[in-house]
Amino acid sequence: MSMSPPESTSRPTPGAPSHLTYADYLGLNTLLSLQVPQTPDTVDRAVVLSEQFFIVTHQACELWLKQIVADLEAAVDTLDSQFGEGDPEVAAEYLLRVDELFRVLQQQLVALEKLPLRHFAEFRPYLGSASGAQSVQFAQLHRLLGDDQIPGRLYEAYLVALERAGTSAMEVCHRGAPAGVLHRIAESLMDIGNDYWRWKVGHLALMSRTLGNKPGTAGTTGAAYLRARITLPFTELRRMRSQVHDDFARAHAHHN
Repeated sequence: MSMSPPESTSRPTPGAPSHLTYADYLGLNTLLSLQVPQTPDTVDRAVVLSEQFFIVTHQACELWLKQIVADLEAAVDTLDSQFGEGDPEVAAEYLLRVDELFRVLQQQLVALEKLPLRHFAEFRPYLGSASGAQSVQFAQLHRLLGDDQIPGRLYEAYLVALERAGTSAMEVCHRGAPAGVLHRIAESLMDIGNDYWRWKVGHLALMSRTLGNKPGTAGTTGAAYLRARITLPFTELRRMRSQVHDDFARAHAHHN
């Protein structure tokens, strides 16, 4: 990616740093110093690099989760505006970006499949009790999206926006595209819910491929722990869509 500034005769914005470099802007000196393998320097170089790969991938996931959580929080605030000033079109933009970022997270899991098993077995003891199950952002994401039992904050905010617009989720499902941005948001919720499910399935597949039924580093049951947490969010919306499908099917059968 080229960071060369475009040719311009305009002056820098007052107060803006005039000598900001690429490294300064991204904090690269700090960022690139945060990968600290725990395996001793005396082990084979390939093992150290594999642990570095393991760290980089997980740090990248947390960075993308930071953006996903922030975008979802912004979508919630926009949809659930107490003063009716939220713009659903802006919320739709946030959700479209989240949909794409979940694909990036899925690719992180695909990349981790290239971690040699023999290297992981060698450096895993140095992880101690560190585990992805301890991720604060995983928990934040769950509260935002919910599961198949409890609706998350995002869906609750969507219901507020529907009420403010004088409509309902069922009516939006029936109207489809003519419902405009509220329909597009509903479609994004389905996409994000499915992305979330696929990401969790991918994590389970990676865990099973690597460790089988061995317990997790934080004392969890490993694959069984992950399997129990694979759920599809937005259950109510899925139920409504199923009902709308049946309504259209009956209407089509009646006309024939």
